[in-house]
Amino acid sequence: QVQLVESGGGLVQAGGSLRLSCAASGSIFSINAMGWYRQAPGNQRELVATITRGGTTHYADFVKGRFTISRDNAKDTVYLQMNSLKPGDPTVYYCNAETISRVDYRRLERWGQGTLVTVSA
Repeated sequence: QVQLVESGGGLVQAGGSLRLSCAASGSIFSINAMGWYRQAPGNQRELVATITRGGTTHYADFVKGRFTISRDNAKDTVYLQMNSLKPGDPTVYYCNAETISRVDYRRLERWGQGTLVTVSA
């Protein structure tokens, strides 16, 4: 069984920063791409940023220049540094990872439970 556990969410003022973390644990042989998605009330889940195992990153246009995704392969952990946060509805940020099982080497997509980010005006 593989688990992704996010942390780092909370309440912050507009213009402030937060750093999200997501640690994977369980029967993991390897992790390919990891990423962050977000979902605000009434909206669909949307991509924020992704990072390959080799460190290649991709960002949604609305976070370019403000957010930075990184990962520590030795710790099976992905981070999202969020700067210059903008006010808006409370948003849940979800971690995503493509894991390779240590048991049978199957490729499985996993999601975390989410961490809530609220940016006040």
